[in-house]
Amino acid sequence: MIPLIAGLGEIARRYDGFVLDLWGVIHDGVEVYPGVAETLAALRAAGKRTIMLSNAPRRSDALIEQLTRLGIGRGLYDEVLSSGEAVHLELAERADPFFAGLGTRLYHLGPERDRNVFEGLPYRSVALDQADFVLNTGPVDLSETLADYMDLLERMRVCGLPMICANPDHVVIRQGKRITCAGALASAYSDLGGMVVERGKPDPAIYDLALKRLGIADRSKVCAVGDALHTDIRGGRAAGIDAVLVTGGIHAEELGIRWGETADPVRLAELARHHGECPVAAVPRFIW
Repeated sequence: MIPLIAGLGEIARRYDGFVLDLWGVIHDGVEVYPGVAETLAALRAAGKRTIMLSNAPRRSDALIEQLTRLGIGRGLYDEVLSSGEAVHLELAERADPFFAGLGTRLYHLGPERDRNVFEGLPYRSVALDQADFVLNTGPVDLSETLADYMDLLERMRVCGLPMICANPDHVVIRQGKRITCAGALASAYSDLGGMVVERGKPDPAIYDLALKRLGIADRSKVCAVGDALHTDIRGGRAAGIDAVLVTGGIHAEELGIRWGETADPVRLAELARHHGECPVAAVPRFIW
C-alpha cells in the first residue's frame, strides 16, 4: 500500500529540496488552494529549497507573474522552470539534433499568450502551408476539445510537418472542469503518423535542468510533489527522485474524492497499478 500522510511535514526531514508542480498542487488555474502559502513558508523555515516545475507552455517569468497575482510572493520559493522555458532554450541553442535541423518558419498552434515561447528568437510565425514545423502550445480557447482540432492535425500530417509540444499534459482541472492541453493534441498527431518532440514532465531532461537550478546534486535528497501519476510521479521516478502524489488533483474523480479528502488506500493502490507508478507517499493536498 502507498503510505497516506497528513502533510509534508511528516517526511520533510528526508529531503533537502522539493520539486513542486503548479497546476493541481499550488493552484487550480484561477485561485491558489487554501494553505499553500503557509506550506511554502514552512518548507522555507525548515531550510528546504524549492523549485516550481510546470508543464506550462510559456516562459518561466510568466509563471512568476501569475503566482504573484495569485498572492504567492517571490520570497516563498526559490526557482521556477516551465516546459515552455525548456522549449525556448532548445529553440535558442539548437544543440539537440532535432532542433538543429528545424527551419526558421513555424506555425504556432496555440493562444497569443504563449507566443513568448518563441518571441525574441530568429523564427517567423507563418501560415500552415508555409511552415517548416509546428509549435504546439495547446488549444486557443479553454472550451475547445481535441475534436475541434482533428481536421487541422490531419492537414499538418499531410504537410509532413514535425511538431514541438511545449506542454505534455493531456488535461488539467480548472475549477472543477477538465481543460484539454497541448499533450492531447500531440498524442493525436502522433497517432495520425506525425512526428512529435516534447519537452516537459515526464521527460528526465527537464528534471536534469530543474535539479541543476535547485542546486542539489544528491537526488536521494530531492522529492517531487505532483497530482498526476503519468507526468509528476513518472517523471520523478525516471529522474531518480522520490515523488509524493497529491490525491485531490487530477485523479480525484477516479479516486471518488473531492479536493482535500483522503483517498481510500485500496482504490489508490489500484489507480497507481493502472498507471504503473508507485509514489513514496500520498497526501490529500499540498499542506505541511
